[in-house]
Amino acid sequence: MTAEIVELAQQLIRRPSRAGIDDYAPVLGVLEHWLTARNLPHRRLRDDGGAVVGLLVEVAGGRPGPWWTLDACVDTAPFGDESAWSFPPDSGDVVDGWLRGRGAADSKLAAAMFCGIAAKLHGREFDGGLAVLLDADEHTGGFGGARAYLADPRAARPAGVMIGYPGLEEVVVGGRGLWRATIAVHADSGHSGSRRTTPGAVSRAALLVRLLEEAELPDADGEFPLPPKLTVTSIHGGEGFSVVPDLCEVGVDIRTTPGFGAREAEDLVRRAVAALGTSAAVTPVASWPPFRLAEGEQPAAALLEAAAHEGLTVRAKTAGPSNIGNLLAAEGIPATAGFGVRYEGLHGTDERARLADLPVMHAAYRRAVLGLLGQRLSSRTCSSRS
Repeated sequence: MTAEIVELAQQLIRRPSRAGIDDYAPVLGVLEHWLTARNLPHRRLRDDGGAVVGLLVEVAGGRPGPWWTLDACVDTAPFGDESAWSFPPDSGDVVDGWLRGRGAADSKLAAAMFCGIAAKLHGREFDGGLAVLLDADEHTGGFGGARAYLADPRAARPAGVMIGYPGLEEVVVGGRGLWRATIAVHADSGHSGSRRTTPGAVSRAALLVRLLEEAELPDADGEFPLPPKLTVTSIHGGEGFSVVPDLCEVGVDIRTTPGFGAREAEDLVRRAVAALGTSAAVTPVASWPPFRLAEGEQPAAALLEAAAHEGLTVRAKTAGPSNIGNLLAAEGIPATAGFGVRYEGLHGTDERARLADLPVMHAAYRRAVLGLLGQRLSSRTCSSRS
């Protein structure tokens, strides 16, 4: 089975699917052809505008029970400077045990592996069902595939989701949330040479940046291992040299925790704006809650136990960046958001994934899925040599 998984992943890498750049039809076509050849039930997911944002595979077990979901994205980051790569970004070849090309690590190999697990389950009897979400709108940050899946009235609501982001040593069971806003700082316009010129919007925005970066944030507490974090991510304003600008926009990203959420983040920003003493408008643009699964909560417990059974030493981790797990948490759906093969060059130059990790990774996910679906486990069923 692992050879079949690698072959499918190679085909996916050879169909570039850079978010917001490439047409997703070729990469989705590869998946649809593979799924159809194995009689796996699947259908396209569309956003509110009718655009295709992913594929959903649904394998029903025939007995009552919850549904569980495996999730991997099939869109990718851009190539960046292609001249800096030592091989073509869409090569999809295997050299010295590494699968090479954009998406090898994030997350076309995981997508192929999850399709393989669904294929092995198809036709068997088990509790509930298994869905495989192949998201084609993840790297945009819109998570259109996940949103369309959750909004689809035909889809069974998942009891939990396992997301196939790479990394062998950790199962991500939580993440900081976020609150993002733009701040429009206003001032009187004028000529830079005038004797009566007052500080312009850029100068006032610079003061706001200092106030934000000097704002006191709480430390991590015992219940959540990471503290909140504030980052000024953009500042835009002014034109030329002779005009005092009347508008400057500042972008701020605050990573939130259970003890310092979206409300506290917005209050902090508005206090800084009030201290500025000038006209400024705060416009929130995004907000996700933090999440962290409790010890023993599914599906993390099943995945951690399966990894240990396969001889891996894996720890539960709460991630600093946000991910689809935050989106799912907002819907009350528990998720793991990272456990996969080792990798290099993710989102960068010369992306590649270590294929020596694939058999044990495949076995761990199969064992976790079968356990969640009420299947009896055996060394033959979940051997990493299968």
